[in-house]
Amino acid sequence: MTITLDDLDFLASPPGSRWLERLRDEALDDSQTLRLLDMLRRDVSPQRAGALVEMARLRLKGEAKFGGEAGKMWFTRDGLEQASDPLVRRYRATRVTGLRVIDACCGIGADSLALVAAGADVLGLDYDPVRVRIAGMNMAALGLEAVFRVADVRDGLPDSDVIFYDPARRDAAGRRIHHVEQYQPPLGLVNEWWRDHPATRIVVKLSPGVDLAQLAPYAGGVEFISVSGDLKEAVLWLGGEMGMGEMRATLLTPDGAFSLRREGSLVRVPISEPRSWLLEPDASVLRAGLVGDLALSLEGALLDETIAYITADAPVETVWARAWPVLDWMPFHVKRLRAYLRERRVGRVTVKKRGSAVTPEALIPQLKLQGDDTRVLVLTRCKGSPVVVICGEPVN
Repeated sequence: MTITLDDLDFLASPPGSRWLERLRDEALDDSQTLRLLDMLRRDVSPQRAGALVEMARLRLKGEAKFGGEAGKMWFTRDGLEQASDPLVRRYRATRVTGLRVIDACCGIGADSLALVAAGADVLGLDYDPVRVRIAGMNMAALGLEAVFRVADVRDGLPDSDVIFYDPARRDAAGRRIHHVEQYQPPLGLVNEWWRDHPATRIVVKLSPGVDLAQLAPYAGGVEFISVSGDLKEAVLWLGGEMGMGEMRATLLTPDGAFSLRREGSLVRVPISEPRSWLLEPDASVLRAGLVGDLALSLEGALLDETIAYITADAPVETVWARAWPVLDWMPFHVKRLRAYLRERRVGRVTVKKRGSAVTPEALIPQLKLQGDDTRVLVLTRCKGSPVVVICGEPVN
């Protein structure tokens, strides 16, 4: 359901707060909806009952992004979905510490919270009064201070040192928007701000699958950020330490942040048949186009110019890739592979693929596996030809 300003007034009132506290101990899955609504409607209106169930469920769902603090925060369904991963929020915020920041399209205030916690002076702007109210409520709930206003950022922005811009990447029906100039508001605002606004840095949150060709008109660098191997978002940086057209891969883990960027001109990487080890780079490296750079830094080679697998002679310890020991490899042919696996009593396989039209679902039944041993099969290409690389279990 859609949360309204009247709903927020009730939810934050003493009766609303008591009900939300009670709902923390209730089963909140969809199968319980009628029971919960019937229970609540004995004391509140149907609209308020629906708002209570919705907020209780959003707080439970919000624990994935806000931890234990979600239990005292306020959300809308789309606002929670658009909120960044907590490690990403903190990472970006530390790069604008101590500056005046406008959070343009602030939503429910997730990034504003991280920016204020990192020492920034934040003004949050959004055209939706409900999101603006929630952003202020969340800031107060966590004991932090920022200013939030209802405003259309297309009408201009007050002065600041930094603009953080997070346009909506879904339309009103929830469908994903694939072109940056159809974002709501469009990305084109950034060039207007860069030309006319005194900010020395503009930071734009983008979809990790953004078409890089659409970013050609923007005089900034693009950073792809993954969290423990899961690609989360792309960030367009105008100003600061990233130059125009630069690509960077960043990996965030509980142990810290790691960055990879190109040093110097475009690299030339050797192409090789599978060696003793097969490495699969982190998704941020793939999106940033830095697979060749990583291969050279690891003294490795590529299997194919178009395939993002690295092969190396010796085991490599790196946060940037998973590694499998290569036991064997051969040109891909189902009958030959089946005979190979039967001879070695392989009864279970994990199938990975990159650059192959064959699917695991189609292949595994054809192998007619028998035995107790296991293997990892990597369907890919080497020097333009389809191959299967037979590996042991990953070491990291």
